[in-house]
Amino acid sequence: MTRTLDDTELQDLISGLLQPTALMELGVLALCLGLAWLIVRLLRGTPPVDAPIWFGRRGVDGVLFPLLALLLAFGAKLLLANFVKAAVFKLAVPILISLLLIRLTVRVLSVTYPDSRWMRIVERSISWIAWLAVVLWITGVLPWLLEAMEEVSWKMGAHEISLRHVVEGGVTAALVMVLALWVAAAIEKRLLSGTGSSSDLSIRKIAANLVRVLLLAIGLMFAMSAVGIDLTAFSVLGGAIGVGIGFGLQKIAANYVSGFVILAERSLRIGDMVKVDNFDGRITDIRTRYTVIRALNGREAIVPNEMLITQRVENSSLADPRVLLTSNVQVAYGTDVRALQPLIQAAVAQVPRVLADPSPSAQLMGFAPDGMDLSINFWILDPENGLGNVRSDVNLALLAVFEAQGVQIPYPQREVRMLSSVDPAA
Repeated sequence: MTRTLDDTELQDLISGLLQPTALMELGVLALCLGLAWLIVRLLRGTPPVDAPIWFGRRGVDGVLFPLLALLLAFGAKLLLANFVKAAVFKLAVPILISLLLIRLTVRVLSVTYPDSRWMRIVERSISWIAWLAVVLWITGVLPWLLEAMEEVSWKMGAHEISLRHVVEGGVTAALVMVLALWVAAAIEKRLLSGTGSSSDLSIRKIAANLVRVLLLAIGLMFAMSAVGIDLTAFSVLGGAIGVGIGFGLQKIAANYVSGFVILAERSLRIGDMVKVDNFDGRITDIRTRYTVIRALNGREAIVPNEMLITQRVENSSLADPRVLLTSNVQVAYGTDVRALQPLIQAAVAQVPRVLADPSPSAQLMGFAPDGMDLSINFWILDPENGLGNVRSDVNLALLAVFEAQGVQIPYPQREVRMLSSVDPAA
């Protein structure tokens, strides 16, 4: 039997809000909100605890505050049920439930996808849907609407599915996926928060990626089951999916497999200085599908993982993180190079980022038309901090030595000969 839409529940709610006992309910509700805020403030501490999902940015915009407020308000509603007819709490409980769902969904998605430009649109959409559901619940329209959707049904194979079942399954599926993302983000943060070498970081990264994929796969199965999709159908579709991956999605599948191979073999690690396809930079992140390489000038390249497996990659940090740099200079003929070499080496060794082992060296490389070519070689350990700045510091140290010793850097010299056709005897 279809339920008819009336305004009895709304009239009862308005009548209850006009009763003197509503003031007592408001006071108890304010006490519950204040107590929830105080608990959050104490748990958050000073300085604040780094838990963006639970506490948010200001404590009250996280998941913990509406959760505590909802529990306290529900408990107060049960205690007051023997004394007064609940009106304020009948309005407050669904509002707190809606606020909890909004905060949970938005916070988890913001932490999981921090750089997504669509998060603001998703946040607004979830907020509008949640508040609309609260209005329908309070006014008594929601039960009537659910029964109306129950009558809209269709056949899907051997099962009959109603519109209400699809909507409820979709909401359940969304909550399951959000919880799966939450757990995956928490585990990933826990794995990546430890300190250690770049190889340890790569191992933790592959573990975090595997955990995320596993949890999302489990959440997806639960979500499809909640919507009403028969999971046994995947046994029939397995062959078709395999063919689709083999033909249409082979590049994507190859990139995902290559990402796990790179992390497992540790041939490329986060922090390594590499050169791929004439692009030099430092690996800042290794994802399951691509690798992010940041150049020293700030540019970033997103390189598919398959390219790192199938093409030649120069890794300057694989066996030894030290990098050799060279600065060339020319001195005038007549300079005592043997006496100048130890002075140059000592001056370059004083530059902060230059390593003492291997020690800098100054070598006479050749004799040019204008002067003698010197090559100053030195090693650094942190190329990600820039190469031009340390080379500039070395050149300034060389200039100071040359000025102190009176060494000249020669200008280009040219010899001009005047040829005459006049006979010298004449």
